[in-house]
Amino acid sequence: MKFRVAFLLTSLFIICSGCSGTNTTEEMDYEKTKKMVVDILKTDDGKKAITDLLSDESVKSELIMNQDIIKKTVEETLTSDKGKQFWEKAFKDPKFTAAYAKALKTEHKRLMKELTKDAAYRAMITEIMKEPDLQKEFTKLLKTNEMRKIYKDLIIETGESPLVEAKMEDLLQKAATKAAEKSQKASEKK
Repeated sequence: MKFRVAFLLTSLFIICSGCSGTNTTEEMDYEKTKKMVVDILKTDDGKKAITDLLSDESVKSELIMNQDIIKKTVEETLTSDKGKQFWEKAFKDPKFTAAYAKALKTEHKRLMKELTKDAAYRAMITEIMKEPDLQKEFTKLLKTNEMRKIYKDLIIETGESPLVEAKMEDLLQKAATKAAEKSQKASEKK
């Protein structure tokens, strides 16, 4: 593979430099050189060399690093009709969806945290949650045995909290005092 790439590049160099160096009075113009290089690249060996070159990991990483081109290509792909069709089809594939979600998981979390701070987004979520069908689904979910167990554990855990115990004790004392006062007023009236 590297031999072919080296051979192709060496051949191009020799051809280009040999043509212009042998006869200084008669220089090969740009169009003739361009045609010669294009002809070489169109041969099977030229195509194979380019394919091998593009499959090389170091070349791929260099190509991928040119972010301006990638951004422009993605923007054009996303906004075109063919792009929209591609993405609709791609997101129907569970493997693609899983890979996509995994690759952007951190970015999605950050985006969701930012969106929850946005009043318009929160209003939209609230509106969505008011839909009758969605409310029915939530109600079904909340009535499941698993959720009932969670409620029970939560109530027990909350009741065992020292702060809650103190508050409950205070409320019970106030209620007992009020009940005693009512009963005393009722007995005074009699």
